[in-house]
Amino acid sequence: MSTAPEAGTTPDLSALRRPSGAYAMLAVDQREALRAMFAGHQDAPVPDAQLTRFKVAAARILSPHASAVLVDRQFGLDPVVDEGALAPGCGLIAAADHFEPDHGELVGRTSIDRDVDPRAVKEQGAVALKLLILHRPDGAPAHRIAMVEEFVDMCRRAGLISIVEPVSRPPVSGGEWDWDDGVLAAASELGSLGADLYKAEVPLHGRGDPDSVRRRCARITESVAGPWVVLSSGVEQDDFPRAVELACREGAAGFLAGRAVWASCIGAPDLERDLHESAVPRLRALCDVVDSTVGR
Repeated sequence: MSTAPEAGTTPDLSALRRPSGAYAMLAVDQREALRAMFAGHQDAPVPDAQLTRFKVAAARILSPHASAVLVDRQFGLDPVVDEGALAPGCGLIAAADHFEPDHGELVGRTSIDRDVDPRAVKEQGAVALKLLILHRPDGAPAHRIAMVEEFVDMCRRAGLISIVEPVSRPPVSGGEWDWDDGVLAAASELGSLGADLYKAEVPLHGRGDPDSVRRRCARITESVAGPWVVLSSGVEQDDFPRAVELACREGAAGFLAGRAVWASCIGAPDLERDLHESAVPRLRALCDVVDSTVGR
């Protein structure tokens, strides 16, 4: 695994990049959302061990083709590390966010996970931490800003790369709401607070007029003071390669994505075979996209 930077130094983001300079990172940090995905394919309850087996298998099979892998403390981090599931040279990212269900959502509230010890995960080989923030139009900007600033400082003190992931959510109070406006507002509000890497949702979910997608991606580039990558949630699997290319042509540096790579494997009779035969080619194709756009 890649080596984390020393505490107090400027992080070397090459620990998360491909030789081309592009980011091609895999996310397997989904928690209750992943349980719900499995539950949609089976009658029996989905135990924690099933989530862990999937995360270890996905890390082992896909990490040779990824520049980094993101895993969670609850179900993935220790087993992935203990079983040596990551390929050499693949950066390890630990999720540092705590999720709570609320407002009818599996992830209705988020906070910094106080059970994640930055120095301990660094000793396990992690080079970065990730924090998810919910951006609601009727939420408190001061609270979101303070959370990001605390997270960035926490990472710097530990010598870890900081990755922030704001996601656009509807107002708790109801009323008119535009998801795309929220994506852009989140970048404007949180994109220049010192995080080393910004993870953004793809405007328009990557669908529709490509010029419209590109214009919105260009606005994210203008708002974010540093490199940014796209995630795949909300984007159809077949649409994601095009979405990545459009974003990268307007300043994105790659992707940190999970569902667009492996979601179709959930429920397969032979999960590991499906990861090899379906997910690996999808991930390699996405690597080619970012290498030819970012790394050109």
